[in-house]
Amino acid sequence: MAVINIESTKTLTGAQIIVKTLKTLGVDTIFGYPGGIVLSIYDELFKQNDIKHILVRHEQAAVHAAEGYARVSGKCGVVLVTSGPGAANTVSGIANAYLDGYPLVVLTGQVFSSLIGKNAFQEVNILDITKSCTKAGFQITSAEQIQDTLYKAFDCATSGKKAPVVVDMAKNIFTEQVEFVEKTQCLTNEHHAIKGNIKKVLSEIISSKRPVVVAGGGVVHSHCEKELYNFVKQLGIPVVNTLMSLGTYPQEDENHAGMIGIFGSYAANQTLKESDLILSIGARLNDRITCCFKEKELERKFIQLDINENEISNNVTASDSITGDAGTVLKEMNKILDSKDKNWNFSTWLEHVQDLKKHNKINSKISDKMHSYEVIQKIYEYTKDMDMIVTTEVGQHQLWTAQNYKFKRAGRFLTSGGSGTMGFGFPAAIGASIALDKAPVICIAGDGSFQMNEQELAVCKDYNLPIKIFIMNNGYLGMVRQLQQKGFEKRYSETKISNPDFTKLAEAYNIPAININTTEDLTKALPKVFSENTPYIINCNVEPMEIV
Repeated sequence: MAVINIESTKTLTGAQIIVKTLKTLGVDTIFGYPGGIVLSIYDELFKQNDIKHILVRHEQAAVHAAEGYARVSGKCGVVLVTSGPGAANTVSGIANAYLDGYPLVVLTGQVFSSLIGKNAFQEVNILDITKSCTKAGFQITSAEQIQDTLYKAFDCATSGKKAPVVVDMAKNIFTEQVEFVEKTQCLTNEHHAIKGNIKKVLSEIISSKRPVVVAGGGVVHSHCEKELYNFVKQLGIPVVNTLMSLGTYPQEDENHAGMIGIFGSYAANQTLKESDLILSIGARLNDRITCCFKEKELERKFIQLDINENEISNNVTASDSITGDAGTVLKEMNKILDSKDKNWNFSTWLEHVQDLKKHNKINSKISDKMHSYEVIQKIYEYTKDMDMIVTTEVGQHQLWTAQNYKFKRAGRFLTSGGSGTMGFGFPAAIGASIALDKAPVICIAGDGSFQMNEQELAVCKDYNLPIKIFIMNNGYLGMVRQLQQKGFEKRYSETKISNPDFTKLAEAYNIPAININTTEDLTKALPKVFSENTPYIINCNVEPMEIV
């Protein structure tokens, strides 16, 4: 990031410098909740129109919304909260963004610098609290530090492996007056040096008999789905997705074997088991995947490509590796393949993988009641040509969505992967809709997860966000109940839940809603739901004992 001074010196307050610097950094949206410590910043936001502030109803929701905004816009999400409980409430959201690798700058108020460490009113050490789930943390105790610190924070959050950064700001800096020279940033295209022998890796792939590509979330971050498609097609080899990369490869294409992991398809997991070489592109391969395989089963010939050197061999020992941006490396690989004689042939292997799909589990009903997978299939059938963003909460409905909604493009599926945060999907949908200038977004939720942040219905109403909220209402914490069914002899301890009447809840916010009991009801309701430019709750009463 190059910085150029463009104006003469001015004397400004710290709060004025913060807002001016955020504008220079390209910030156009902040998600937040005010408190006494940060009122000077809110006063400066009130005086301008370049940055819009989205007022949430809980600080956790602010962070999830900022992440949804970041995922869709490609920009850095920004959060502003007060000290103490305001800052502490952001932790679950920060951890979620950290594990899934999305850039946020979380601005937290702090007590006067003279009181830090003295257990003052509404003081928490937010930097220590978030140390394990942020890329960096900064504390500003003097107004002279503001501009440089904010530049460092945004550069850190958005470069290399993207992640959240916390900037903790002592109250005294907001009213301090200092000499200020405004700067403008000149961003150049990021260049990630490639470490590793690309030609050697390609030679290993071509020399193998049963290679497979694992496409991970890094393909989404790198926006390189076209390069991935060309690479897979040039070689004629199978490709599988992780949960976080769904949509990066056309799911109905013959080379696509499915999603891997504990809730993935038989064909996808079996493809990895039978392969003799795995090329992992931007995938962490955490325990939700490795638990499906015998110890060291994935290590026979595991080649890992990742932008973060620390991820190499972190979960699966790599026999070879390339450190670099996925898109940059794939472009180079495709260039080399273009110049080669096409003397490889993996057609027999690919045909075998296609045959494996015949053994995939087929959804089946266990009662006459409407099932969640049927709801997802109906939503997909109606919206498949609409190119919509779909967010999910966490639980059974999340996995039915992954299995039954066929995403055709990268970045259309927003879900909590690493952290598995109940309460993520609804505020993430808010952020996504804001990023798309109030475009419709689908949120698929469970009745338990939705209640984690249902208060954000007020935000939907205040800003007229046309988010279509499909609640899979089964009266249970379904995923946990499923674990009790399988592992605890059906002792359903504290997983049966009581719910509000979600249609009356919507009515309280003056938001339209409808109860759905059959797939026929749903088919009739969908045209009305999507024709109205308003938020909408669709309460789907589904079979409670269904398992994914």
